Amino acid sequence: MIPEIGEFSLILSFCFSILLAIIPMVGTIIKNELWMNYGQTMAKGQFFFILISFICLGYSFAIDDFSVTYVANHSNSLLPTQYKLSAIWGGHEGSLLLWVFILSGWTLAVSIFSKNLPLDMLARVLSVMGMIAIGFILFLLLTSSPFERYLPRFPADGADLNPLLQDFGLIVHPPMLYMGYVGFSVAFAFAIAALLSGRLDSAWARWSRPWTNVAWAFLAMGITLGSWWAYYELGWGGWWFWDPVENASLMPWLVGTALVHSLAATEKRGVFKSWTLLLAIFAFSLSLLGTFLVRSGVLTSVHAFASDPERGLFILILLAITIGGSLTLFAIKAPNVQSESRFSWLSRETFLLINNVFLTVMAMTVLLGTLYPLLLDSLGAGKISVGPPYFNAVFVPIMSLMAIGLGISISVRWRDTSLDRIIEALWKPALASILIGIAFPFIYGSGFDFSVFLGISISLWIILTISLEFIGKFKHAESIFTKLKQLPMSYYGMMLAHLGVAVVAIGITLVSVYSEERDIRMVAGDKVSLAGYEFEFKGTQQVQGANYTADRGQLIVRDGDNVITTLNPEKRHYSVKNNMMTEADIDQGFFRDLYVAMGEPLDDGAWAVRVHYKPFVRWLWYGGTLMALGGLVTVTDKRYRKKTSLSTKNEATHA
Repeated sequence: MIPEIGEFSLILSFCFSILLAIIPMVGTIIKNELWMNYGQTMAKGQFFFILISFICLGYSFAIDDFSVTYVANHSNSLLPTQYKLSAIWGGHEGSLLLWVFILSGWTLAVSIFSKNLPLDMLARVLSVMGMIAIGFILFLLLTSSPFERYLPRFPADGADLNPLLQDFGLIVHPPMLYMGYVGFSVAFAFAIAALLSGRLDSAWARWSRPWTNVAWAFLAMGITLGSWWAYYELGWGGWWFWDPVENASLMPWLVGTALVHSLAATEKRGVFKSWTLLLAIFAFSLSLLGTFLVRSGVLTSVHAFASDPERGLFILILLAITIGGSLTLFAIKAPNVQSESRFSWLSRETFLLINNVFLTVMAMTVLLGTLYPLLLDSLGAGKISVGPPYFNAVFVPIMSLMAIGLGISISVRWRDTSLDRIIEALWKPALASILIGIAFPFIYGSGFDFSVFLGISISLWIILTISLEFIGKFKHAESIFTKLKQLPMSYYGMMLAHLGVAVVAIGITLVSVYSEERDIRMVAGDKVSLAGYEFEFKGTQQVQGANYTADRGQLIVRDGDNVITTLNPEKRHYSVKNNMMTEADIDQGFFRDLYVAMGEPLDDGAWAVRVHYKPFVRWLWYGGTLMALGGLVTVTDKRYRKKTSLSTKNEATHA
């Protein structure tokens, strides 16, 4: 009965989505305020019934209702409770329900926290989000219902959740990633609403900016968590492999980063309006493209859902309608959009535009590397693999140029800046960054390395320019504490996010160049030295988990005569699916990780053991967290809570 309630609630939410898409939009056309106000009610109804549907699926997992096909395929009676509940989004149908649930949550949030918007603008935004919901709920109902039954006969026990997903990462990574993916639908809806209204002043950028920042922050955190999860769960010590599904989340994040900066310029100076609208459309379109890649079955990945082509065709049609319709509307309306101010080539606007171009080009290079093999395969031209050599060769130079531009843009002013002022502000951090970049590989490593020089110099360049610009704010301040209070929260958020970029760059540089690893055969009593540490293998013992058995190794790690830690990697056997899984064990540190994973058992009681030394690897995730935190801090800026009208010019335009 509970699954039927879930299915019925999903149908009711679909009905509310249709009403949400039609009634408020018609209200804006006929100037009926009552109809426009109905949008907020419809958003609440849509969320309520999807919430019921989501709870029903969770309840089915909790009570081991294996008459539900989706539960039987992705759970087992021995599965720990936390994984039973996170298994809701452990497969295609449930993860799509999570997508729809988060979409309805974003829609509800917009209806509640956008009371300061003009009523007609809010009605259009909610209506566009209702249209998006129609497509995805229809997808669920027609091709991917998670409530289908095994009736009258159903299995006595479930097939179990994929062992790769029986991890804390499944609990936090997909919801965080989807919050970012789906969150860009809000920026998309604001862009379409602004185009439909025909009143494309700077006000819409102010309304859209906090929602976009939150979505960008969630996506940044989701990607960071995914990198961390892959690092410790897959057993090979890698944090990024340019996997097509990894790329599917990176592309909207890159375009979203460009969108965040472009919105700032549009809000403050009234420039780049057309470009900002286009970025909002592309950011959400790339989120939909990522959904297609993961669910269509066109690619093979450890992250992808094994789905049939019919489902992929449905999403492809939805993607075509979204991109085609929005770009057509843009082509009709965009020629009427004009900038409200001018700027010189030496201005913050110029460098924001340059960095936006770099970010967009990076996204396009990733898109090309991801889709090119699929295109060749579909044309019968053979199978090729585009991997790290291509992406590193193209991505790294563009990223380096963008980072240099980032440091310059922090120090220049809006509208116009003299060349002498830029040179005066930047020559000292530039010189210091280069000198330290040259010295670092000699001090930390065994000799000069250009990659280390480049990475450290660029990272320090960003850190020093941020620091000097921040210190300069207090040059004429009578009170430091008063000045700290006067600075807007969006400024602090910007500083945190840019600092996060530098921290990530340091982590990428040092872990890429100075990592060490050894794959060796070990029996009890064997020792191996790596990066100044000694690893002694003490053997293995059998352990019993909740739904698996494991051979647990024991390795004593010493630094000289001092015992640092004991590491216990495991080789697990999940009996239901007869899967073998590697569980690495890691001694975590601020400046380095010691990482051990067990391979296959060999003859005479020996084991294949992989030992890693990973310097500064955690700085990748510290930096990603700083970036996400910066995006969230920006949203707390009090000016986003002020009431404005569509015709209101941004008071910061001439600041």
